[in-house]
Amino acid sequence: MPGGILLTQQSGFLKPIAIILGYLMDGIFVLLDKMGIPNIGLSIILFTIVIYGCMTPLTIKQQKFSKLSAKMNPELQEIQKKYKNKKDNESMMAMNEETRAVYDKYGVSPTGSCLQLLIQMPILFALYRVINAMPAYVKQIKEAYFPLVDKLIGQVGSSELLQSFTNSRMYEKQFQNEAFLNGTASYVQNTYIDCLNRASTAEWQSIMDKFPSLSADVTDTVGKLNEYNNFLGLNIANSPSFMLKEAFTAGAYLMVVVALMIPFLAAFTQWLNVKLMPQPDTKGKDGQENSMAASMKMMNTMMPIMSAVFCFTLPAGMGIYWVAGAVVRSVQQVLINKHIDKIDMDDVIQKNLEKREKKLEKMGISGKQINDNASINTKRMNSSNSLYSETEKEEKLRRAREYFETHREPGSIAAKANMVREYNEKNNKK
Repeated sequence: MPGGILLTQQSGFLKPIAIILGYLMDGIFVLLDKMGIPNIGLSIILFTIVIYGCMTPLTIKQQKFSKLSAKMNPELQEIQKKYKNKKDNESMMAMNEETRAVYDKYGVSPTGSCLQLLIQMPILFALYRVINAMPAYVKQIKEAYFPLVDKLIGQVGSSELLQSFTNSRMYEKQFQNEAFLNGTASYVQNTYIDCLNRASTAEWQSIMDKFPSLSADVTDTVGKLNEYNNFLGLNIANSPSFMLKEAFTAGAYLMVVVALMIPFLAAFTQWLNVKLMPQPDTKGKDGQENSMAASMKMMNTMMPIMSAVFCFTLPAGMGIYWVAGAVVRSVQQVLINKHIDKIDMDDVIQKNLEKREKKLEKMGISGKQINDNASINTKRMNSSNSLYSETEKEEKLRRAREYFETHREPGSIAAKANMVREYNEKNNKK
């Protein structure tokens, strides 16, 4: 088979990740082929299990952070409530100092869960691309389109026919690319395969109708692709919406039920996955609605519905990935919940504090003063919901200024706040 670029692989910063995942998918497909079951649906399921298995340590870290967040959120809400209507510099400095003290007390960072998300999100986006463009990453699936593609390229009017396909708009720029117009063999081949990869049954038939001499090649290619795409009697290259339309046209009402199973399972497994996750507390300590938690709860409610809609319109292969991913995450969640429930969170907090203190010591900062401040602040918050006395306020503001002047770094918020305060004090003296 001619060499050259591998179709339209993921571009941009996700490309290296997609290529690595593509090698994994290709390896799984080759392994299944050697076992005599070269199947895209089964490859997607195994691929999903491997990927989510590799991300388990990150998921555990995220769940630990969620547990710690649940323990310290009441204290953070008290601080926010206390400084709710105070916008002056000194109050903002005091609020920042108290907030930071709470985080220091629990030994976590305000961005504790961001790192896990930053690692996971590019992987998941690249994973979607690999599954959505299998011929670009799995050599054996690409080879199934030959020799039809080479023969089709040689037919007058084939390019115009492909551009009339429903999904060809996705590849409009490729047809207008200089490499395609100049007849660069590998680029033209890849563009044709991209279009054929999303062709419907009617569009495959239109190729045979327009080019009768290619009927045998079209039949061989479609037969090979159907073998790869057949999963429990479904052609996973087609979307459930397309299957539904064909089922009604043919009067095959059993297929209507089968076509609706994928979006239904996608919604159900997503709902199950959400139920197993730690649920956000929508009520604060004072009984008022927590807007962020309420938004998260609304998003969790909408996710199953969105899953059903996406999986109804996308190729069934994506639906299988969606369902497999939700099932794997649910199993993970059950195991992680059991693991987390056995963990002594107080012990975790103590270990986090020790790690934090060692880091601060390396930076030449004493962690003892920070932790003492945190303990004083939280004891006061727990003992009474009333506001501090004027003497206590002055003392807290004095300690906040002292802390920020000692620990501020050039360019930090604390440094900028002090610059504003010093400027104001200088002008007041004038």
